[in-house]
Amino acid sequence: MFLLTAVDNATIDNIKMDTGRDGIDLISSKNVHISNTTINAPGDDALCLKCDYSLNYPRALENVTITNCMVSGYNEGTFLDGSFKKDGRQHPQGRIKFGTESNGGYKNITITNCIFDHCKGLALETVDGAALEDITISNITMRDINNSPIFVRLGARMRGPKDSPYSTLRRVIISNIIAYDVTGEQGAIISGIPGHDIEDLTLNNIRIYYKGGGTKEQAGREVKPLIRDYPEPDSFGITPAYGFFIRNVKDLKMSDVEVSFMNEDLRPAFILDNVDGADFQHIRTQGASGIPMFKLNQVKNFNLFNSNQLPNTRLSAVDKKEL
Repeated sequence: MFLLTAVDNATIDNIKMDTGRDGIDLISSKNVHISNTTINAPGDDALCLKCDYSLNYPRALENVTITNCMVSGYNEGTFLDGSFKKDGRQHPQGRIKFGTESNGGYKNITITNCIFDHCKGLALETVDGAALEDITISNITMRDINNSPIFVRLGARMRGPKDSPYSTLRRVIISNIIAYDVTGEQGAIISGIPGHDIEDLTLNNIRIYYKGGGTKEQAGREVKPLIRDYPEPDSFGITPAYGFFIRNVKDLKMSDVEVSFMNEDLRPAFILDNVDGADFQHIRTQGASGIPMFKLNQVKNFNLFNSNQLPNTRLSAVDKKEL
């Protein structure tokens, strides 16, 4: 519907759209405000933030606010006619996403008071050499989500000029999130790549209700590094943790986070792999009998406090451990 490249000082307000493609692509622009807008986009992303090379040089997307918006993936046309039909497609899109085009950088962006309905989850992706930093996302409700409800990905697809720098992803806060009826196939995914960690990430006041159904075999599944792959949660397949799968991260802070399932799940709630600095406080999980809450692999400076299901725990370094 709208594709805005290097459009500065723009305001989009009170728009309703029903489309088979992206609803709004906001690319390499500055000082943009989007509000009171509803986008139904079953076949593509509803609201997509990008910073590509279409200007023949990398220009950041910065100083952006998005507020009071709704995104969804119902059958095309059925939002505007009010019928809100589902055709049974496995993975309608309709989400808010940063990426995949990510050359110039994402800076000073805030998203608040938004609704996700019958679509994919929130995605923050930088894989082509961009810095994604100084981002706040808050007051989000989700329902009927068909893939990872929170996807934070630093990769190295590196689609851009040769010798571009690697991406960075840091100083991001995600808070006040509630998600209900989320697929049991994937937990939230937070994943950097070896040698290039996601840094300084804070998540607080988060409640996710998963469908569950995970098996012990799935709990032992190894997820490939996917360093140069297209950055999509579906590439990760079924995650070995039902709540959060976290790897290649430095300085992670999580507080007041609760995850549960509607059907018994035999996977741990949290898996941490190659994480340096992880502070957990007021964590609550639902778990099957005999299944650990945490599985740690190559983790340093792990701290767990004020979580009734486990005693306060400090670990300076562990190769492998279950809690």
